Amino acid sequence: MYTPEDRLFERYQASGDPACREALITRFLPLARSLAGRYACGGEPFDDLFQVASVGLLNAIDRYDPRRGTSFMSYAVPTIHGAIRRHYRDATWSVRIPRSVHDLAMRIRRVRDPLTSAYGRPPTVAELADAVGASEEDVLEALNALTANELVSLELPTGDDRTLGDELGDTDAAYDRIEQRAVLNDLFRCLSGHERDVVALRFYDDLTQREIGQRLGVSQMAVSRLLKVVLPRLCEVAERRST
Repeated sequence: MYTPEDRLFERYQASGDPACREALITRFLPLARSLAGRYACGGEPFDDLFQVASVGLLNAIDRYDPRRGTSFMSYAVPTIHGAIRRHYRDATWSVRIPRSVHDLAMRIRRVRDPLTSAYGRPPTVAELADAVGASEEDVLEALNALTANELVSLELPTGDDRTLGDELGDTDAAYDRIEQRAVLNDLFRCLSGHERDVVALRFYDDLTQREIGQRLGVSQMAVSRLLKVVLPRLCEVAERRST
């Protein structure tokens, strides 16, 4: 069905008339306000969320193409939702967490209060998992992530003229080496036994290619060719796992 909004979009896209854009903004601004209100329980001021939602609405108006046959509402709602979610992810969380964990935490936050009212008590992990359709392990991880947007000052007194910062230990450089060794051991799983032996002798024992060949009973050229094949493969696997 052809609507007055469709005519406004056609005129705006054909001429870029600011008056048409302003009319569209006025027409759909209540949508942005309504969607912002759904996220207001997350602790962010409503005015900030409404501003983010309004920017999402402007982007939707500027990018919407009625010739694709979809309604503006079906395009604008996910666009505004995405803008608000990115705001929560990027601006309100103190510790960066995986997107999937963040989204699950937000779903838990939305159902937790209604479940508390329904049961007369805080819901259990199993009840939350059932409500959001996730495993109990994932719910526990998401519940821990909910504390990522709660900052505690290192100047917080802990007694005896000490602060929280005084209670924290120094970073041990050995931890980095342990982590690097764990990563390498994991990457080694993509290699054959012979390939692992060559890489270990070269980079763990620091043997030359000639010494490796002598120990394994192969030529130095064979060791060189193997390393030229294996090392790029390890780099490729490492890059895939880091993304």
